[in-house]
Parts: sequence; structure tokens; C-alpha cells
Amino acid sequence: MKLDGIRVIDLSLFLPGPLATQMMADHGARVIKIENPAAPEPGRSTDYFPWAQGGHTVMYRSTHRGKESVTLNLKDAAAKALFLKLVGEADVLVESFRPGVMARLGLDPATLRGSNPRLVYCSLSAFGQSGPWRDVAAHDTATVAAAGVLSLSRSPEGGGPALLGVAIADILAAQLLFGGIVMALYRRATTGQGDYLDVSMFEAALAAQPNIVGPVFGAGRAPDPNAERTHGGNAMFNIYATRDGGSIALGGGEKKFVANLFGGLGRPEFIAPVSGPAGPAHAPAIRFLREAFGAKTRTEWEAWLKGRDIPAMPVFDLAEAWSQPHVRERAMRVTDAAGNDHIGIPIKYADEPGRVNPKLASVGQHTDAVLSELGCDAAHIARLHARGAI
Repeated sequence: MKLDGIRVIDLSLFLPGPLATQMMADHGARVIKIENPAAPEPGRSTDYFPWAQGGHTVMYRSTHRGKESVTLNLKDAAAKALFLKLVGEADVLVESFRPGVMARLGLDPATLRGSNPRLVYCSLSAFGQSGPWRDVAAHDTATVAAAGVLSLSRSPEGGGPALLGVAIADILAAQLLFGGIVMALYRRATTGQGDYLDVSMFEAALAAQPNIVGPVFGAGRAPDPNAERTHGGNAMFNIYATRDGGSIALGGGEKKFVANLFGGLGRPEFIAPVSGPAGPAHAPAIRFLREAFGAKTRTEWEAWLKGRDIPAMPVFDLAEAWSQPHVRERAMRVTDAAGNDHIGIPIKYADEPGRVNPKLASVGQHTDAVLSELGCDAAHIARLHARGAI
């Protein structure tokens, strides 16, 4: 696989960091998760994530497959010395502590890269390692609020901001981190030097806005949902309720799609205005579509739309979405031999494809084996266990 031979030390917690390192494991990297013996990975806990399958939380299963688990108390001198030895042989280190924590532990980038210049050291945080918000506590919701994204999560008809259904800043940050690591490893092949990556969830959410930041950069104002293409001001980028309580989402405004929809509905007079800029000219068409979609069931509209080359899909609930034949055929829902479900691998390589490894480590399962690889004998390992260092 693409990342065979790469060794990753994973100190990250919850979602974005573990997801990025799981992506690396899916493509062949050896990922060694370092857990605090007194407070292991929160994704394991049913207090945070109550849904479980096969003896593990679905969250843990979806972010930690194929990894090894080693417990080290990094405040213990002996455990810290072993961690430094482990990092000395690593290619990548990922940490997601609040800024300053690694420095207080004496594990800052300068120290670790000084002893291993080939190391790609990655810090993942809410707002980054510098700036006025550096030390602000936050998870996904707070970062997307600060990035202006939550202000857009409302109906064009009004209402306050709504929670997003996906931890989008977490996911985007994980994907940026994955790409950044791979670029650093590629460059290292030429220079022999690793690098330091500072990735933040907040900036991941900001970077996701090239198609919506127009009125901010162009006019110095926030978007008006009723005048913006993807915020509700375009008839072809909207959600329409059906008679049975379902919904159909339209998602493409090219003229050919406009003609296919309104021509098929017998209302060609809407083709010209809806082919133009979003805003008041679309309002009559939006009113017509709300009435038209409300007159039939979702199933009836699915049948009507089939084969008409109109970018439209039903608004599936999550269970419906994950049950679609397309999801199975594309191997995005994978069931292992024990009957447990896994999110599949979205990067489809023709050569050396990734592989879902369903194995999940118990807390510290690989501690003794990894320490043995570092040269520790059984007696030394036993003493470390006895003192709570591992």
C-alpha cells in the first residue's frame, strides 16, 4: 500500500487527529496510538459516544481501526524516555493537545525534530498555535461559529442558526492534516528533512468558503440568503418539501438543468429568470416549486425525476443514506467477518488500494510488545507497570 513502512505516533484524541491517522493506517502506515494509562482515548467511552457495536463504540471503531495501543504516562521520567526513543524511530508524530502542553512536557517540535530531523511533527488544534484565540477552548461547533459557518445554517425564510449535522471543521481538518503529512513525506524524500505542521479546525472551516465568501470580499458584507446562489436565493439550489413530509433537494443551476426541470413541468417561462443571477427574479419560481413539490410524495418525485438529467436527490435520513446500494457497491459501508460495520475508504486507488483492517486495540494492548522492540526486557516492563508509568 502507499504508506507501507511509514511509522506514525498518534497522541491525538477525539475525532480529527485520530481520523487523519486512521486514513494513514488504511493505506499501510503503522500507527501506534499513545494513550494515558489513567485516561485513555475518549472515543472509547460510552459516556461520550453511547452507540456501540461488537464491544466497541462506533466512534472508536470509526477512528481507530488497524492501530496499535501503547500506554505511557508522559509525566513519568521513565515513560517519557521510552516515548523519546519511540519518536526517534518514527516518521510522523500527531498531537492535538492545547497549545503549549507539548512544550511543558519538553516534547516541543524543536526538541523532537532536533533528535530526529526526518520527523514530520503535526500539531492539530482549534485555532492554531499562535494568534489571539490560541488558548481558547473549543471543539467543532465553536470553531464553525467563529468561522461564520453557523450563521449560514438557517432557512432563507428566517430562524436562528442551527447546529450542523456533521462535525465539518473536525473532518476538514483531518483531511488537511492527512494531505499535509503526505506532502511533507514526499518532500522529505528529496531533502531528507521532516517538517512541522500547524493545522487548525478554525482555518479548515475558513478555507472551505471559496464559493460563499464573495459578498464579504467583494462588498464587505455578510451574505443575504435570499440573494445568494447556494443559500436559498436560487430556485435550483433549494430544498422542497413533499406531500408526505419528505424533501427533495435541487443542486445544479446550469441552463440545461433549468430547461429540463421547468420544461418538464410545463413552465418554460421560468427558464430565463432562473438561468440568471440568484435573487428576486427567482422568487416566483421558488414559490411555484414549493407548491408543485408539495402536491406529490417523495417517491412520486423520485420516479418523475428519474432519467430527466436534473441534479436532484431525495433528502435521505442517515439510516436511508447508509442503506443505499450505491454505498455498498462503492465499498463505503463495509461489514467485517464478525458483522461489524465500518466506514469505507473514500480514496479509490487502482494500484495498491487502501484496506479496511477491522482490528481494534484494547487499551495498552501493544505496550509490552512495542517496548520489547525498543530493547526493554520483561523485568523492566514489569517495574514500569508496577509504578503506573505504562
